[in-house]
Amino acid sequence: MLSRISEFIHAYGAVAGLQLAHAGRKGSAMRPWEGGRSLSDEEGGWETVGPSPIPFGGQNNELWRIPHELTEEEIEEILAAFVAAAQRALRAGFRLIELHFAHGYLGHSFLSPITNQRTDRYGGSFENRIRFAVETTKRVRAVWPESLPLAMRISASDWIGGGWDIDQTVELAKRLRPLGVELFDCSSGGIAPGVRYDARTAYQVPFAERVLKEAELPTAAVGSITKSKVAEEILQKGQATLIFLARAMLDDPYWPLHASFELGSRSEISLPPPYEYVLQNPVIAAHN
Repeated sequence: MLSRISEFIHAYGAVAGLQLAHAGRKGSAMRPWEGGRSLSDEEGGWETVGPSPIPFGGQNNELWRIPHELTEEEIEEILAAFVAAAQRALRAGFRLIELHFAHGYLGHSFLSPITNQRTDRYGGSFENRIRFAVETTKRVRAVWPESLPLAMRISASDWIGGGWDIDQTVELAKRLRPLGVELFDCSSGGIAPGVRYDARTAYQVPFAERVLKEAELPTAAVGSITKSKVAEEILQKGQATLIFLARAMLDDPYWPLHASFELGSRSEISLPPPYEYVLQNPVIAAHN
């Protein structure tokens, strides 16, 4: 099934990428649009895992499951699972992998002191807390061809004093760049419930800018970037290498086309013949 998806994407001139993630303590839960709470055993729920036995909780204790604290042997099994997933992605024809180490999922849980209270070699110091990220990168990169890019999605800040922050993010980027990570997708938050921050337009761009300039690692800017002129300004100022869009594209599947009109780069866009015909015919276009 995945190979059919990648083949379809490539047939239309795009590049298929795959995100690899482990939900950690946020697993065993209903879909967000169905409530998002932890599933009971009777509902098919399962034991969640994490670096430390700290539940996510929530305003009404929605995610109540206490994660099992992973042993070093179990961490090895998860690392092997990331490798196997990367190999499957390659066989399925994907050309980019993004390791998801953001938003409170397992990878992020190892990085943040909020959720990682271990006393072994996977917890405590910065060097120990980044060990899972370093090992995952090394092992995935060993089976992922050098000719294909490897990215990492990161929560650049927990927005909590004493948590993971942008300074640590920059240092992590410096460590992972020589190991084969070629892009940091700079998001933030998600490690704890009820955290407040100002999610204004392009509010996470400063994270991408610092990683790009200080770690000399290409970055993707994300978060509340919905206007083409804002996206273009970020690129022109050298604040990020790429702009990643998600909700804006769900809201408007033709966002790139509309952006090309707004930015005056219509001639650079190749359209399917039916679209081209309508747009070049002013009489038809005026009635649609």
